[in-house]
Amino acid sequence: MSTVVAVRHAVEDFEKWRLVFDEHRAVRESHGSRGHWLLVDQNDPGTQLILNEFSDRAGAEAFASDPSLPEAMARAGVSGPPRIEFYEIAEHVDY
Repeated sequence: MSTVVAVRHAVEDFEKWRLVFDEHRAVRESHGSRGHWLLVDQNDPGTQLILNEFSDRAGAEAFASDPSLPEAMARAGVSGPPRIEFYEIAEHVDY
């Protein structure tokens, strides 16, 4: 069953962050990422929620503990500690 890693954090500059996020795609994929959703808080555009879908829990945990992640977040201008949580997909319905 797929696992989603939810990462919530604030960024100083969205465009700067986005460049590093896109560069870091290969790392996500190396751990089994199937894709992501990028959500921006409507009340605080500097706060984002990224939902990364992984093939399994082991890949999701490996991504979250990858040593390149803190460095990438620092380069991207993430301000403050990120909130990282794991979820199992119970259902997904497209309308």
